[in-house]
Amino acid sequence: MRALDAVAVRKWADACVRSLDANREDLDRINVFPVPDGDTGTNLLQTMRSALDALLRTPVDTAGAALAALARGALAGARGNSGVILSQILRGLAEAAQGASTASGASLRRALLRADELATAAVSEPVAGTVLSVLHAVAEAARDCASDELDDVVTVAAKAGAEALANTPRQLAVLARAGVVDAGGRGLVVLLDALAAVITGRVVDDPPAHVPVPRDALTTAREAGSSEFEYEVMYLLDDLPDGSPEVERLKGELQLIGDCVAVVGDGAGLWTVHVHCNDIGAAVEAGIRAGRPHRITVARFADQVAAQAPRFVRDRAIVALVDGEGAAELFRSEGAVVFEPGDEVTAADLLAVVVSTRARQVTVLPGDPSWREPLDDAAAQAVAAGQDVVVVPTFSPVQALAALAVHSPSRRAGDDAVAMAEAAAATRRGEVAVSGREAITWVGRCEPGDLLGMLDGEVVLIEPGAADVGALACRLVDRMLASGGELVTVLLGRAAPDGVERVLEDHLRVAHPEVELAAYQGGQRDAILVVGVE
Repeated sequence: MRALDAVAVRKWADACVRSLDANREDLDRINVFPVPDGDTGTNLLQTMRSALDALLRTPVDTAGAALAALARGALAGARGNSGVILSQILRGLAEAAQGASTASGASLRRALLRADELATAAVSEPVAGTVLSVLHAVAEAARDCASDELDDVVTVAAKAGAEALANTPRQLAVLARAGVVDAGGRGLVVLLDALAAVITGRVVDDPPAHVPVPRDALTTAREAGSSEFEYEVMYLLDDLPDGSPEVERLKGELQLIGDCVAVVGDGAGLWTVHVHCNDIGAAVEAGIRAGRPHRITVARFADQVAAQAPRFVRDRAIVALVDGEGAAELFRSEGAVVFEPGDEVTAADLLAVVVSTRARQVTVLPGDPSWREPLDDAAAQAVAAGQDVVVVPTFSPVQALAALAVHSPSRRAGDDAVAMAEAAAATRRGEVAVSGREAITWVGRCEPGDLLGMLDGEVVLIEPGAADVGALACRLVDRMLASGGELVTVLLGRAAPDGVERVLEDHLRVAHPEVELAAYQGGQRDAILVVGVE
């Protein structure tokens, strides 16, 4: 197809609805950002259906008129963040083809650039790794395409979209931790693939929804969308021209009471308003001051999550919070879903991991006591939304390993959690680390750079900075074995000296021949060695 006419636009819109319908559940399933409300696929489908309905009700004979009808229908029926952004993408296509009977490759290039501009402006705080990143890559690829042929431009654009989608987990940490691509971005690629199929006649394979978790995933600031707001409020406003001071005033008022604010128009006076907030009345009153709100809709996120089907695809999952690449691989090999928190741990990130398991009952094994507060918040939110979450008290990765070792899916969930908690409590935890500051401990003063031996979180051994790590580790293990033990587990941190595990093995063979040693590369950043005794 050398040009897109009104018939082709209708064919594309119909293909979009059918393709989104086929992919809806998968898109809902991978929706973890900005809030894991599991509705991106549903929102995109409903928005596109509204766009198609408007097109079918409007007599059109040009591509420009057909795209304008789609854009207006999408804006009037936009659902959620993703629907608002889709309406602006369609508006960009319509503006580029305005008054034209057909759309060429050059028109499509201009349309995608305008769509990128409008969609970015629609979001209060754009974030890398979302549908906006995918759309930007698509627009740039279309702009740089050497050919003006329609099939060449759409092929290049669709390919760039698929590549940008695959890169979203490397841009947005919450996606990497959940092992998924961005749901909105995947929805956009589905639409582009449908357009490419209409123009070229070739069927394009669906993009993958789930991806391997990148180990080098970057951490990034979260979008404003946060779990502190319980409701999504949307409504329409009429007869407000572009650039109207009422529009900017409305945006400012909504940003004071909520987040994920979008106030976007169709260029002809119709506006859709979107905000996440707790004060529904204030959101509507702000609209009344700007005009006459109508078609007001309010959705509670907890209800949206509960309404998705199927929500759970398995009965149980174990989530382990661990530091270090080696430790992470060790837990994965035992069947756990692993989350590596990094420097900052937020309740929202932890909630996304728990939700992404899609398990009815989730047992969480934290490997550090400092993660307990955000984890408790995340667990409370997941429980409030209908997921059974139990946090087993584990204060070290070796205790988490001991708990995981006794996990049995054949036991009742409550009994299994008790057994795991008992195994963790029966495991004494030790650590060899370097002091970062001067302090008074139970065994005297330590200076920065001193070597510390810790037992159950308390310093029990101090040696000057030049001390032998192996010798201190042997003394620490002797103290831990004073009350008995059959197995010593050691995780070697990044700073562990070569051969320290052999020093421990030789020492145990002589001093405690009845005790078994299991040593693994842990890769933890803060501890030289983490030791467990069972």
